[in-house]
Amino acid sequence: MNGFFKIPTPINEPIFPYAPGTTERKLLKEALADARSKTLDIPMYIGGKEVRTGNTKDINPPHDKNHKLGHFHRGDASHVQQAIDAALAAKADWENMPWEQRAAIFLKAAELLAGPYRYKLNAATMLGQSKNAFQAEIDAACEMIDFLRFNVAFMSEIYSDQPISSKGIWNRIEYRALEGFVFALTPFNFTAIAGNLPASAAMMGNVIVWKPAFTQIYAANVLMEIFIEAGVPAGVINLVYASGPETGDIIFKHPDFAGIHFTGSTGVFQNVWKQIGDNIQTYKSYPRIVGETGGKDYIMVHPSANVDVVRTAIVRGAFEFQGQKCSAASRAYLPKSLWTKLEKELIAEVNNIKVGPVEDFTNFVNAVIDEKAFDKIASYIDGAHADPNVEVIAGGTYDKSQGYFIKPTIILTQSPNSITMCEEIFGPVLTIYIYDDEKFEETLHILDNTSPYALTGAVISQDRYAIELATNILRHSAGNFYINDKPTGAVVGQQPFGGGRASGTNDKAGAKVNLLRWCSMRTIKETFTPPTNYTYPNFSEE
Repeated sequence: MNGFFKIPTPINEPIFPYAPGTTERKLLKEALADARSKTLDIPMYIGGKEVRTGNTKDINPPHDKNHKLGHFHRGDASHVQQAIDAALAAKADWENMPWEQRAAIFLKAAELLAGPYRYKLNAATMLGQSKNAFQAEIDAACEMIDFLRFNVAFMSEIYSDQPISSKGIWNRIEYRALEGFVFALTPFNFTAIAGNLPASAAMMGNVIVWKPAFTQIYAANVLMEIFIEAGVPAGVINLVYASGPETGDIIFKHPDFAGIHFTGSTGVFQNVWKQIGDNIQTYKSYPRIVGETGGKDYIMVHPSANVDVVRTAIVRGAFEFQGQKCSAASRAYLPKSLWTKLEKELIAEVNNIKVGPVEDFTNFVNAVIDEKAFDKIASYIDGAHADPNVEVIAGGTYDKSQGYFIKPTIILTQSPNSITMCEEIFGPVLTIYIYDDEKFEETLHILDNTSPYALTGAVISQDRYAIELATNILRHSAGNFYINDKPTGAVVGQQPFGGGRASGTNDKAGAKVNLLRWCSMRTIKETFTPPTNYTYPNFSEE
């Protein structure tokens, strides 16, 4: 088959509202009931085979910790090695497969997710990660579908990007898969990220060893089902559940390690980078390191801002999915004049937010991911209660008797450098600092220098000069910068996502630039009438 194949034009997947009486609400509730009625036995997937070790770990909903959804089979270093071997065995056939055939596989995966798997994957995300219906829909369904469709289109654009040629010469660029295997290390908080990190690299002809967060395995298993049904060949994506140190010890010492696609904590990413550096002489080629880590994301409010816009941006930006988004607002800077108008209604609104299990669709906030996260977040709240320089003005309570529930919490601080203004908490806790109206510019500089992170941020203002000033001063404070909106909700193809400074390599998931990281270019020059004499005209005598 020969042809310059045109990919279907990608369009962002419509978001279902799940309003009362809708078909999607009924189907999702049925999928939730079905999932709760079963106890799954979840294997690893290595070389196209289901691998069970008998060393199992239970999976429980964070909001209903006594209910067992199933268990997964833990692996060890030997399974990581098996996954590498399976990936390398599959590599030649996969990277030599015509690109349009690879494209078709992932386009089919998008259709499977948009149709027969939509409610199954949404339900798995809701139960395994304690996401409400809307948060699961925009993540597990829409964003994952968008990643698949848009990345296929980006792949086509990359391959079509070719150099010019002089007379008698044909220049062309071959976009090769990386030499070796790619390691995808994925987080708990977004099912779409967990799926995209292995899929985007695989799409470009690479073979993958994929290790998800243990707290996301329930939904990762469904993603693997989709990949298999879509036709991803055995060994191309291998899913293993070994511990981080065990996995890293094998992966980062292997000569065929070609790159890592990572989303997770800053500490883990920095340790990964160090391990790669320590073993740099081992590898056949310099590995690609692509990572998105933490954030201390902000909302900066100007005195001209609309009060309703500010209140909504704070509530949605800080408390959707319990603040467990890398992009969630965790610090806000408000002018005194606006705070007097906003304070009472913001406190009342936050205290009235419904908190509870995901099966009740009226709950805005659900449980945090596990006990470790719960205890960490609770310690910050306890510290705020004990600190005379801050005041807990909303929420501030928590309970883990049934599930890991933390009330949305707002802390008011007298110092822009207090602990909760500086340190990443990754939970439903927002700290507000009130500044004098005339110190807007000074506060912008304080904001810019408060945190090592630079992932997302927002400025809310109706004054265009203030917006311009903030945009310039905060240029390096956020890789995704929002004007008059919350700092969350990046859409594939519209707002490519990623940050700088301690927040990562800013390789922008949801953009063509990310896929370029998973290929290695070879320039080919073909001369049709090559020279037959070494001399040049200037060598001739007069």
